[in-house]
Amino acid sequence: MRAVAKALYTPGPTEEEAQAYGLTVEEASGPPVEVWPDNLEAVNVFIAMSTQWRIGMAGPTGLDYTALAHTMRLCGVKAADRASVFAEVRTLEDAALETLRAAKK
Repeated sequence: MRAVAKALYTPGPTEEEAQAYGLTVEEASGPPVEVWPDNLEAVNVFIAMSTQWRIGMAGPTGLDYTALAHTMRLCGVKAADRASVFAEVRTLEDAALETLRAAKK
């Protein structure tokens, strides 16, 4: 599941970068990341939360959890599943933050 978050927050190659290897952007981008059915609900919630980042002086610090419960309801997450989806979204959030911080270095 961390691969999904990393893929969402890692910029793809530019046309110039791809051409340097004699590839198209599509070829240089690699295969798509597979989302297992068990993780799809959390991934959909995470994507829906993509505009809800808290930003500090050093960049993103985490998702705005006040929007998360409402987003889960709008995404159709059953009440009984919300705690596990929350944990999975936190895993995605952690991987995204790791990727974003690495890109700044």
